[in-house]
Amino acid sequence: MKLSCLQENLNRGLSIVGRAVATRSTLPITQNILLTDDEGRLKLVATNLEMAISCWIGAKIEEGGAITVPARLLTEFVGSLPADKIDVTIAPQTKTLRLKCARFEARISGVDAKDFPPIPKISEGITTKVEVEALRQGINQVIFAAATEESRPVLTGIDAQFEGSQMTLAAADGFRLAVFKMPIATPVTQKTEVIIPARTLAEVNRLIGDQEEPVEITLNPNKSQILFRMKSTELVSQLIQGTFPNYSQLIPKSNNTRMTVNVAEFLRATKTASIFARDGSGIVRLVMTPGAKTTPGKLTVSARSEEIGDDTGDIDATVEGVESKIAFNGRYLTDVLACSTQSRSPWRRPTPPAPALSARSARTTMCTSLCRCCPVVSRHESALITSGLR
Repeated sequence: MKLSCLQENLNRGLSIVGRAVATRSTLPITQNILLTDDEGRLKLVATNLEMAISCWIGAKIEEGGAITVPARLLTEFVGSLPADKIDVTIAPQTKTLRLKCARFEARISGVDAKDFPPIPKISEGITTKVEVEALRQGINQVIFAAATEESRPVLTGIDAQFEGSQMTLAAADGFRLAVFKMPIATPVTQKTEVIIPARTLAEVNRLIGDQEEPVEITLNPNKSQILFRMKSTELVSQLIQGTFPNYSQLIPKSNNTRMTVNVAEFLRATKTASIFARDGSGIVRLVMTPGAKTTPGKLTVSARSEEIGDDTGDIDATVEGVESKIAFNGRYLTDVLACSTQSRSPWRRPTPPAPALSARSARTTMCTSLCRCCPVVSRHESALITSGLR
């Protein structure tokens, strides 16, 4: 191989694929990055056997070839070079990668590209396209509710349902549930449901940062792998096998109390109360009080610790229905408020002991249980439910 490219392009490409490099693996070559030529461009590939990222960058190819080299060493060296042209050559006999930029030159020992794990090619199956902004919003609205513990693998993923011209994302960790519905640009002919690893969607969210074109999504025929195709990047991931909980029955249909409140003020009061809740099991208490004819309704946010003290904050709110008292895990409540995209959000408190529901719009529902015993819900573009998923 003999080629030249710009340092900034190679550095960007390495940072993109670097997130798929294995950190701990019994297969050492998965800690390498594959460099090869592909249709007049330089192709970079990394995989941890569960997810693979491929990135194409512009380059002047004089001779073709391929090699794998240690990802960390290559990334750190290229990142330290000046913004200039890099000449790249491979010595096939010694499996050595030579890089020259300005007055800097390095030789890196590599491994034959034939030993690199093959990257799945998904050309058949169900294919659709999603607008970047819709996909970004959908991921942000649900990913925080995915489980991080491996005790129930299906909950570490995000349930994705494709039906007609709509895609529904849902995540749950046994204490809360977030659901988001979004339109898809290319309708699907058959209803399909898969579980995508949360880490995969987190990487997709990172990769679409500055993209404007729709993202193409392809599921292979046996629903074991998914491909996200972007402008100059592709991500292939294994899917989680299993059955996601039937969450639709957990979302309350009726409510005793409905409240509309300023999101920024609610979030500030919750963060303040959480300071005092640290030594009190993290519990933040809410009281929604309807207003009288001459006085507005209010929301009282409080927390108490026997050793530290207590905190109480009042916020003006529009409250309909009966007075309602509930207790939340402060972190769960903060997560919901932090991902809100509206200045004012309607919340409703279902008939106890149903979990709480937050819905910002018709597209999302978030439900979270308060402290495991009392729940609250706010109508949001997502839904958070805390109980009932165990």
